[in-house]
Amino acid sequence: MPTITVLPHAELCPEGARFEARPGTLLCDALAAHGVAIEHACEKACVCTTCHVLVREGFRSLRAASDDEEDQLGRAWGLEACSRLSCQARVGQADLTVEIPRYTLNYARESA
Repeated sequence: MPTITVLPHAELCPEGARFEARPGTLLCDALAAHGVAIEHACEKACVCTTCHVLVREGFRSLRAASDDEEDQLGRAWGLEACSRLSCQARVGQADLTVEIPRYTLNYARESA
């Protein structure tokens, strides 16, 4: 099984994390199952960017983003060439190194 390495994030994963995930698992679900409480305000419907991640290693092992995901990524804070929505990216056969951006756009939480 591929190993997912999560780089340290001050709020969600201060020590970083390292765990195995089954191929085909949504990256968002794998993170949550291992204690990394990444936001996913739209309940994984690909209509927000709160689960935006940067795939620092293993990016090419993921299936290409759909047009809907690409459209949403255009709204993400800190967009990079290795950006994905973790609610849409499924773990492939290769190990991944993931960075969670410092900020996220969550209009529901920010307007409350």
